[in-house]
Amino acid sequence: MARLAIFTERYTIRSAVELTALSNFRLAAFELGHGLDFVFKNELKYLDQYDRILIRSLTDPLNTSYVVARHAELLGKRVLDTSDAIRICCDKVNMYRHLQRADVPIPETRILDEAAIDVAVAEDLFETLGIPLVLKAPNSSFSTFVDKASNPEEFVRIGKRFLRRADRIVVQQYLPSAFDWRVITLHGKVLAVVEYRFATDKWKVMQRGAEGEQAVTRAVPRDEAPQALIDVALAAANAIGTSLHGVDLKEIDGSYYVIEVNDST
Repeated sequence: MARLAIFTERYTIRSAVELTALSNFRLAAFELGHGLDFVFKNELKYLDQYDRILIRSLTDPLNTSYVVARHAELLGKRVLDTSDAIRICCDKVNMYRHLQRADVPIPETRILDEAAIDVAVAEDLFETLGIPLVLKAPNSSFSTFVDKASNPEEFVRIGKRFLRRADRIVVQQYLPSAFDWRVITLHGKVLAVVEYRFATDKWKVMQRGAEGEQAVTRAVPRDEAPQALIDVALAAANAIGTSLHGVDLKEIDGSYYVIEVNDST
């Protein structure tokens, strides 16, 4: 029997979906004979009383979640997400550079600083990478600071807005698709494969259609998932580390491209 802890925050449990997930985690632990407590930021001094810690809150090197990960590691505890995963995945510039070094297929990608956010650079990128372009703030989550630009003026406007959050932005080739794959991995093994089908005429999972239509999530048995998908997803996850990862990919004409690697699923 292990004594487990889930670190969470009060803003997390205000969500009915998250509260249900936390409850399911606890029931699963009980059914396997383990104990499980929820731990909040004012209770971190008790982490040494637990064998394993799972983080279920917004991860960021500037958030308490990172302090929890580092503190648990220093105590010799196993923790998900690891501090390395949080540092890499919460900075898209860092993440994409890890993927590039490992030769993982990703959309054509450029990293730009403030000096490069102008009409001339935008025109060159549209000529090179196509129209539209996808712009991303490096420290965004849930696609909140991910947007498309279809002309130089829009490019400059979005880029300057994103630079209020960071000193660089990511610019990528746009790869249109009706759905994204997500492959969930842990220690180099695939735990689950999911297909996210977007709402009609939308391109992000969080976007709703005109009539309130939501993206549809479909679980795919692991042994039915394309082997090429699995191979690319594992290469991406291994380029980041062995923590719990959700790898988002697009399938274009039978080839797979990693959109990003998430430090939590």
